[in-house]
Amino acid sequence: MQQIKGAVLKSRLAFVQDHAGKDGLERVLAAVPEGDRRTLRMLFTSNWYAFELGKRLDDAIVRVLGGGRPEFFERLGAASAEKNLGGVHSSYLTRGDAHEFLTKSPSFYSLYYDTGRREYARLGPKAGVFTTYDAETFSAPDCLTVVGWYKKALEMCGVRGVRIVEEECRAKGGAVCRYKVSWE
Repeated sequence: MQQIKGAVLKSRLAFVQDHAGKDGLERVLAAVPEGDRRTLRMLFTSNWYAFELGKRLDDAIVRVLGGGRPEFFERLGAASAEKNLGGVHSSYLTRGDAHEFLTKSPSFYSLYYDTGRREYARLGPKAGVFTTYDAETFSAPDCLTVVGWYKKALEMCGVRGVRIVEEECRAKGGAVCRYKVSWE
């Protein structure tokens, strides 16, 4: 069973509290099963947790705060990048060099997920593609957090006009999750 780091779940909860207050956080937590609620209240950033816990949390966030719109998760991904790359993982940022940053995609992936892998390929001077392979579990909201995370991360590197399009998604029947990225 695929697992994700507690840091991922903590960043989602922090985003909820930052954008919806303590009351919004409590409403989201009330929308998950009691066992999940107990676990989410006692998370450790370095521990591994079941991906399904994250999926249930994502579903609750979309229902309670996102008005059913999964695009809400791009904002959540951006907040996660800002929190993690603005602190403990700031050494991954490469000022002004998007390709150098994106070549670290395999390392980013392994920080947050315990199975599968992510690869990056350069497509041109200001374009590339990163692809996630062999993840045991997946969800459309999680893919949207990836889009938001990479957009924000590249902006934190000083890159402007970032565009990311998910060209293929396992949650939508694809064989992999593939994201085309370009910038100005």
